Amino acid sequence: MDRQQEFVLRTIEERDVRFVRLWFTDVVGSLKSVALAPAEVEGAFAEGLGFDGSSIEGLSRISESDMLLRPDPSTFQILPWRGEVEPTSRMFCDILTPDGDASPADPRHVLKRQLNLAADLGFTCYTHPEVEFYLLKSDELGANGKPRPVDQGGYFDHVPGGVGQDFRRQAVTMLEDVGISVEFSHHENGPGQNEIDLRYADALTTADNLMTFRTVVKEVALQQGIYATFMPKPFSEHPGSGMHTHFSLFEGDSNAFFEAGQEYQLSTTARQFIAGILRHAPEMTAVTNQFVNSYKRMWGGGEAPSHVSWGHNNRSALVRVPLYKPNKGQSARIEYRGIDSACNPYLAYAVVLGAGLKGIQEGYELGPAAEDDVWSLTTSERRALGHNPLPGSLHDAMRAMENSEFMAEVLGERVFESVLRNKQDEWDAYRHDVSPFELNRYLGML
Repeated sequence: MDRQQEFVLRTIEERDVRFVRLWFTDVVGSLKSVALAPAEVEGAFAEGLGFDGSSIEGLSRISESDMLLRPDPSTFQILPWRGEVEPTSRMFCDILTPDGDASPADPRHVLKRQLNLAADLGFTCYTHPEVEFYLLKSDELGANGKPRPVDQGGYFDHVPGGVGQDFRRQAVTMLEDVGISVEFSHHENGPGQNEIDLRYADALTTADNLMTFRTVVKEVALQQGIYATFMPKPFSEHPGSGMHTHFSLFEGDSNAFFEAGQEYQLSTTARQFIAGILRHAPEMTAVTNQFVNSYKRMWGGGEAPSHVSWGHNNRSALVRVPLYKPNKGQSARIEYRGIDSACNPYLAYAVVLGAGLKGIQEGYELGPAAEDDVWSLTTSERRALGHNPLPGSLHDAMRAMENSEFMAEVLGERVFESVLRNKQDEWDAYRHDVSPFELNRYLGML
């Protein structure tokens, strides 16, 4: 037994932890949980905990349903919202086959594979996400058939006595209680829309943190009698919720994206990384923007990127190279603005990192930066500049993905097929549904 496992067992005993929740996700990124008695934790470390994988979306077929959960002791945390009466903790798990091998259907393992590839190339990947979401009065629609935001605030608004301020204060405190460092938080553009930015960490830790983040946000909202949603675009007339994420690669203690004297101080490695992301962006959109509603955000304005482009401090670009303080080369990074808040973070980070690494391995060349506001250009101007559109719907994204050898390689055959199958089911249900828009527009006219 290693030291981390010993620490977990000792803490469970000292804190009188009554329940140990084992967390993992399905292929869509929905959090799954099973409560383990403290006496069973040591056995779970040694042998794993058996469960029926065929009942979890994308994990296994009926004919090979037996799976194992092996808790990762480095992710052990006490859950503060459960209180001190019957303390509850959690650990994230890796999913194994009965033979003890890593399951190819485990989203966490998909990300680990790309991180191992990065390590083989000499890199450590760090990420810093900016997570947007809406706070609503409840999960029920108002009399007008629309969600009801908790306020009418806008970007950076200070709303005296506002629900959002109390919410953010409590949420940030609870996040820090579970070991998640927050950089800052504020009101976003939409009414009731908020943003909380997590401090940078390695990509696997960030993905785990994001799953905890969503749980904390929803728990705090419920405690305050409101509802939090990560739906990409709950309002037609207001901005959607993105999850812009900053990526950087380090070689030891040195930032591999920084090179003094080069344009924007970007190294050849950084330029190849960006080129890889841009080349494969259409193919990976079904993962970074995985729901029908995601495309209402992408094509509904509100600073959502909808074309393949990059730029220096250009917020209309899909990939942005942020400004950083002079003589702060270690902060050199790129920001991918195409991910929305409802993604599976393990798969989303795996495909973005995989695309960047592909660019480095294959020596992709990066075209010129977009200097203009991409949204203000005409279609012909964008075409002339090479700013091709991202998929316009989930259906288009699926078609781009299913023909992609790159996506099959990064996700692995099992997850690749599971994502496509899940998205096809969603698209079929969507295209069969008669929406309020159609009834309002056509019923009395036709």
